[in-house]
Amino acid sequence: MSSMQSNSSANVTFVRPATFFINGFSNVPHVKYYYMFLSLVYVVTVLGNSFIMCIIYLARRLHTAKYIAVFHLALSDLCGSSALIPKVMDTFLFGHQVVSYEACLANMFFVYHFMNMQSLTLLALAYDRLVAICFPLRYHAIVTKPAMFMIIGVMWIFSVTYFSVLVGLVNRLSFCGSNVIDSHFCDQGLIYKLACNDNSINIMMGKISFGLLMCTPLILIIISYFCIALALLKIAHGADRIKAMKTCTSHLMLVAIGYLPLISNNIAALTTSIDPNTRIINNSLRQVIPSMLNPIIYTLKTEEVMQSIKELYKRSKVNTTQERRMKCMPEKWLLTTKQEIETMQILEVTEPSFSEWNNPIVLVPKKDGTL
Repeated sequence: MSSMQSNSSANVTFVRPATFFINGFSNVPHVKYYYMFLSLVYVVTVLGNSFIMCIIYLARRLHTAKYIAVFHLALSDLCGSSALIPKVMDTFLFGHQVVSYEACLANMFFVYHFMNMQSLTLLALAYDRLVAICFPLRYHAIVTKPAMFMIIGVMWIFSVTYFSVLVGLVNRLSFCGSNVIDSHFCDQGLIYKLACNDNSINIMMGKISFGLLMCTPLILIIISYFCIALALLKIAHGADRIKAMKTCTSHLMLVAIGYLPLISNNIAALTTSIDPNTRIINNSLRQVIPSMLNPIIYTLKTEEVMQSIKELYKRSKVNTTQERRMKCMPEKWLLTTKQEIETMQILEVTEPSFSEWNNPIVLVPKKDGTL
């Protein structure tokens, strides 16, 4: 009898559907206005994150370990929104709700991966603030650019490996019933519920994902700010305390925007029954709104970024003025003007210091009477 059961289990074939049907936003009144809103959010997200990345790249004063993490956060926001919003527009606005099996798994991987990278980058920024406030004298020795690149590299290796396994486990499921996904993208939590064979491993991975990738970074960020609060209490002068707190405000706002909707959605799901369309809208907003607001907050709330923007604007204005003057000059003067500019740049580099001005050079006459 046992041999017959083993033979029957060995002969089980997995039913893999050719396509999935994405059924989100069904029966939502005036849903096209929501699609227009998502399109506007995506445009602002692309412009804002591209702008902050260009500022960090062009401004030399921002070439620090902290702004490497900020650059990576902007990149993750940009890629995460690009993996989600254009696909949502194509699926629902243009009626391409039938998605191939392979494309669905690819969409699942990229959406989850970049959401996870956003969360881990916020944790890296919390680590940066912890060292800056609790160990200010050792900050530049601990939080270096190679160290930050290594942290980001480890984050990528971990995230890619984890979600490759998570998505790969979907291949062991058999879909012999419905292939309709009641979500706005290929949600792993809803896909394994459609399976007609054992999905216990997928359920366990889903719980591990929530605890390890969502709750653990938030807990570590809370612990880091608890340590920061203890360090700030030891600062005697109130002005220094306020100045240190200002360096954390932008990061705290990003954490609140990223995690509060997530926590509220999960609490609401556990305590009350949520309408599927309300759940889908809440989840989609939680995924796209932080990516849009992150560059705006870092631009407006960070003094270093604002100062860098002003310096770059002044530099471009000066360059534009010089180009206009050169265009108005005769060609025979251009060579002389360029030589003068190069000479001025050399003089700026070799300009004597204040101490050198206070020690004038004494000219001693030679025997022939010349100096």
